Amino acid sequence: MTTAPLGTTPGEQMHDAVTADVSGGKAVAGRSPRELAVIRFKNDKTGLVVLFIVTLFVVLAIIAPVLSAIGVLHPTDTHQNLLDDIGLPKAAHGGISLAHPLGITPGTGTDLMSRVVLGISTSLLIALTGTLFTVAIGTVLGLVAGATGGWVDSVIGRLVDLTLSFPQTLMLLALSGGVLIMLQNNLHIHPQNLAAGIYVILILAVFGWPTIGRIVRGQVLSLREREFIEAARVIGASRRRIYFKEMLPNLWAPILVYFTLLMPAYVSAEAAFSYLGVGIKAPTPTLGNILTDSINYDVSDFVYFFVPAFLIALIVVSFNLLGDALRDALDPRADR
Repeated sequence: MTTAPLGTTPGEQMHDAVTADVSGGKAVAGRSPRELAVIRFKNDKTGLVVLFIVTLFVVLAIIAPVLSAIGVLHPTDTHQNLLDDIGLPKAAHGGISLAHPLGITPGTGTDLMSRVVLGISTSLLIALTGTLFTVAIGTVLGLVAGATGGWVDSVIGRLVDLTLSFPQTLMLLALSGGVLIMLQNNLHIHPQNLAAGIYVILILAVFGWPTIGRIVRGQVLSLREREFIEAARVIGASRRRIYFKEMLPNLWAPILVYFTLLMPAYVSAEAAFSYLGVGIKAPTPTLGNILTDSINYDVSDFVYFFVPAFLIALIVVSFNLLGDALRDALDPRADR
């Protein structure tokens, strides 16, 4: 039997006994919620795999313009000698070779891998920018509505209902002509593809924010009655401080999860907009306009159709699974 050291109180002796019993004589170190979330995420094998895939796509998107500028990628060089009389690749499987690992595009003879890599960069840039604007608008309006309440909450609620009443695709087509002309003539945004990209981002943000706004408002309604918010009000903290210093840091988990789920939706939306003829057009490559052009060759050159379709599907699935993994890691109550 061990003897307690002299000078220790009964409470300290009991604490030492419990600690020794639980950890075998070693001190128990507490973990913050963030550390617990990281541990849960590391135990999710699917989450780690899709995180690697998403990181690969992001790195590829960042370095693609650099590779094009230094001459590693050649998205606009044509190789008409590799095409037959009707514009299809002479070689089998879409013209795949060591010089063109993914083949060449029918009609123009450009290197498909170069265009796809740059297309990933453009599509992810549009999706990322649109997601940032959407989340920013929705977060601010949802935060203000939930924290302020009263007539402010009612006005923002009616604005949400009004925005949701407009069909996004129909408004995209209806507004394209006038808004694009305004961007080019009044704001002097050139070339045309830059104006088209800005237009797509605006449509995504203007009609996409209500969902995240409702999520943030619901979270704020439960936060505003917490003790630390009441304490901030008592000491005379301004509304701006309460909103953005006290409440916003407690909302990052649902916002982060929604961000990762919205990104793939906007990648798909960019492809759909290109198919409808209001997105970025060639020669600037995006996954959307490459896929749109490849539809004409889905039988005669299946590789050309398969590559952009597969990449869009892989990006969408990877981001969605990453969002699911983050949601499980950040919410200890989630059903794992």
